[in-house]
Amino acid sequence: MLFDRVFSIIIGEEGGYSDEASDSGNWTGGAVGCGMQLGTNWGISAAAYPNVDIKNLTQDQAKQIYIRDYWTPIGGDGLPPQLALLVFDAAVNNGVRRSSEWLQAALGVATDGVLGPETMAALAKQCATADGCIEVCSEFLARRVDFMGGLKTWQSFGLGWSRRLAALPWKAMQMVSDQVMAKAN
Repeated sequence: MLFDRVFSIIIGEEGGYSDEASDSGNWTGGAVGCGMQLGTNWGISAAAYPNVDIKNLTQDQAKQIYIRDYWTPIGGDGLPPQLALLVFDAAVNNGVRRSSEWLQAALGVATDGVLGPETMAALAKQCATADGCIEVCSEFLARRVDFMGGLKTWQSFGLGWSRRLAALPWKAMQMVSDQVMAKAN
């Protein structure tokens, strides 16, 4: 299943429990010093999920949250594998709406943050060729890098984010390569 493959990549980036005080996501109020410092576990943050027992969250529980709150809203099963990885990763890190808007902008359709029939038709047309899909992936990532580079927390976390963003195209290419090999066998 595509979700399981993408999830295994993302969860490897998100890792386990962290309660770094300078990370606003670790606070239930979404800002350093605001609310309770409950941390982040498996990429599930206290800021986004203030009522979840973050410290004791299991990977399986996190997986269910990822399916419900990120994968399903981006229509992950309807995306080409390489784009599913990029859009899902951005949804987890930057929000579903923003991720959806970046995809829509990359496709040249209205950016309403909802991946409906118009977006999916444009995606099918653009990704009918490998080169077309590469263009969409590149434009999507460019928009994400541009956004993230402007965040006030870039100074603290930018190098780690840069590594993650730089690795994504390679991981996406590996997914496509694996898919081609599986079809050949």
